[in-house]
Amino acid sequence: MDRLEPAGAIGLVLARPRRLLSAEPFFMEFVAGIEERVAARDTAFLLHLVTDTDAELSTYLRWAERRLVDAVVVVNLAEDDPRPAVLRGLGLPAVLAGVQDPEPSGPPAVRTDHVFPVREALTRLLDLGHRRIARVSGPSRLLHTRARTDALAESCREAGIADPVVLEGDYSHEEGARLTRELLDREQPPTAILYDNDVMAVSGLEAARELGVAVPGEVSMVAWDDSTLCRLASPALTSVSVDVYRYGAAVGESALECADGLPVAERWSPAATLVTRGSTGPAPAP
Repeated sequence: MDRLEPAGAIGLVLARPRRLLSAEPFFMEFVAGIEERVAARDTAFLLHLVTDTDAELSTYLRWAERRLVDAVVVVNLAEDDPRPAVLRGLGLPAVLAGVQDPEPSGPPAVRTDHVFPVREALTRLLDLGHRRIARVSGPSRLLHTRARTDALAESCREAGIADPVVLEGDYSHEEGARLTRELLDREQPPTAILYDNDVMAVSGLEAARELGVAVPGEVSMVAWDDSTLCRLASPALTSVSVDVYRYGAAVGESALECADGLPVAERWSPAATLVTRGSTGPAPAP
């Protein structure tokens, strides 16, 4: 896109049901981090919520035609994702957020290690004696979901235990509860469940309570994204913790470099750590 002058704005389009955004703290912290960084440069931040990828692509076209933004942040990359190519065709500079291994010839990225946190969580569960592991994941089309699933399966094989049972969710409270009930109703239920976000983990905890399944006495639970929801749950949820605000700030810095036409420095999201709380304990006796 041949801009006559900078628009003075960074854009982010979130293709996500609004009901999830209101319940899930992750993106609000992420957005706050971006806003803090771009505001320091007296640059505007344009956030637009849509329901699907087609609407997201239409937004990019409109932004390009009206010269509304200088660069965009792209989240939740999926396999065969059309967005990077569309943005390149529109001449809109882009920064990818949360990919582990970006394409060398693709847009710059703020990278995320999805493997180490999974391995750390599984190691903790193995140390507690757990051998029947399950996972309630996000949508399987997302690259970070696949990276976590692959890391868990590989780590289980290395430990000499059965492949984990993986059920696909959508990050919502309803799916977290439904899939947890499905796991706990099995003839041989898992003794440990890992969840791909905090909302599904909290609803899984509630589902276990309704079924009369003790946490952590009969099943241990681990959340991803250590929000206030995890700390206020009863018992408090063991969680993979990431400084989401700092992650957003790093993405904002890369987006500003991208908008200025400068080389974008290699950046990683803050390293994730496992925070152990009351939802994990020794595996129940056989």
